[in-house]
Amino acid sequence: MSVGDRLRAGRVPGVVISIVAYVLALVVAVSVTRAAGLDDPWAVLGLATLVGTVVVFAVSVLVDNSSMYDPYWSLQPLALALYYIWTGREKIDARQIVVTVLLFLYSLRLTSNFYRDWPGLSKEDFRYVSFRERFGRAYWAVSLFGIHLFPTVMVYLGCLPLYALTRSGAAGFGWLDAIGTMVTLGAVVLAFVADEQMRRFRADPANKGRVMNAGFWAHSRHPNYLGEMATWWGLWLFALAADPGRWWTGAGALAISVMFVFVSIPMMEGRIMATRGGYAEYRDQTAMLLPHSIR
Repeated sequence: MSVGDRLRAGRVPGVVISIVAYVLALVVAVSVTRAAGLDDPWAVLGLATLVGTVVVFAVSVLVDNSSMYDPYWSLQPLALALYYIWTGREKIDARQIVVTVLLFLYSLRLTSNFYRDWPGLSKEDFRYVSFRERFGRAYWAVSLFGIHLFPTVMVYLGCLPLYALTRSGAAGFGWLDAIGTMVTLGAVVLAFVADEQMRRFRADPANKGRVMNAGFWAHSRHPNYLGEMATWWGLWLFALAADPGRWWTGAGALAISVMFVFVSIPMMEGRIMATRGGYAEYRDQTAMLLPHSIR
């Protein structure tokens, strides 16, 4: 077995390579933004996330696996929050601390969920495999713009509320912050529990080829995605609490919600329909996201 084959066959080498890739992406991003001499936080973070994504993409090409990017999605929000904490460390308030802790829990949940199930470089997300088959030689261009850069832009937009939290003149911690805390924490817990329910279901050999319709999944076809989207709307509530004039920062949560409803969910359900009998009936009887909502 060649060195390349051993790296692809082992889980530990894949995890180590991904960690090294993210550390390298951070170092390069910091170096480039410092060299650029930018002052505006949006410009700094925009350039940093772009550079970091390109570095991760380069590693994806080297190891021939676009799933190298996947944890980047879940780590990026925490990195952006920590940047704001660092730049505004002289005036850190309760809101910034609460939001940073919530984003830490979000990143911990989503990142650990990926690594727990990922066997290493031998596996690539089924959507990316489908892109390989569909686009052939153009696959890596599709990977750069569709799998790497597009999600990075979505997360960047979703984190726009963080800017409002750190501007001078922000209102004090109040009742809307409390609601934002409940929504965001509840969203993280919802996604975590839904993922654990699905993990236990799949671990039982008797459920092979069956449709998961218990627990949260009995009321929503995608409770984990519902938790994901609600996280971003909860983040937006904190921006409103800090400054109602920053209402437009909700554009990020809206963009992410549209992405899930019209891109991610249809792709997921298309695959499930082709591999699990009875899903059509389950889809007709169960709401897509919110219980008792339009299916």
